Amino acid sequence: MPNQGNVQTETKVKFYVMQDERFVDLNLYQFGWERNDSMHQFGPAIRNHFLFHYILSGKGKLETSGQTFFLGPGQGFLLCPGQISTYYADRDDPWVYTWVEFDGMRARECMTLAGLSEQQPVYSPRCENQVGRFMLNLVDHPDVAPIRIIGLGLILLDEIVQTSKTKIGAGSRRLRDFYIKEAMSFIDLNYQRDLSVEEIAAACGLNRSYFGKLFKETMGHSPQQYLIQYRMTKAAELLKSTRIPVGEVGKSVGYENQLHFSRAFKNTYGISPSQYRSKYYFHTAP
Repeated sequence: MPNQGNVQTETKVKFYVMQDERFVDLNLYQFGWERNDSMHQFGPAIRNHFLFHYILSGKGKLETSGQTFFLGPGQGFLLCPGQISTYYADRDDPWVYTWVEFDGMRARECMTLAGLSEQQPVYSPRCENQVGRFMLNLVDHPDVAPIRIIGLGLILLDEIVQTSKTKIGAGSRRLRDFYIKEAMSFIDLNYQRDLSVEEIAAACGLNRSYFGKLFKETMGHSPQQYLIQYRMTKAAELLKSTRIPVGEVGKSVGYENQLHFSRAFKNTYGISPSQYRSKYYFHTAP
């Protein structure tokens, strides 16, 4: 079985870094647990993915987006991609928390449903919940199959959504969700060919301008950004699991021009398709 990550354990912290990137709807990058010292500070720092902390005990303070939040046991806080934040453990009662870093096609949608965002990062439960238990379950069982870890991650996101005090009511989102699901389904069926935002909008029965606004408000990305990311994710899967020539990989995700494909891939992953294959192919191939 391929090595999926490394468990690191110290007296006050343990975490797991997941190295498998094959999952599109949700991907976990790391998760862990930490007992902080008095006044321990992290940041200012900027995140590349979503990062959710859940406070098991103790207290602390979060500073982000020009706001300050004082937090305690049973609460959590979300940091979004590109968001600068600093957080501190309390002087007299430093917090113990568990965290999970994640991203994926459904990540923004789930956090929006929970009513969490850059401006409203605090999770407060409206009822008894199992968020902490689910997160500790990830930390305590890091060696299970990646697909099971992703399954636990999806259950965790749903628990956050369902128990959040700021959860957005289903009725107010029903029509919007319908359009977004239609768009994502259309992209999934047609990403392999030349595809425009106008065509996606038309498939949903909306004009381009309104569709673009609706999509970005829901997903946190423009339709064009989502389409590129979706194609690059599919391309990465092919590069890691097959020996199909790079040019054919590009064509299979909608790029007739190999140069354009290589440029888009490097903008997404920071390395060329060939370099990506050299780095990951032998780790995941059967």
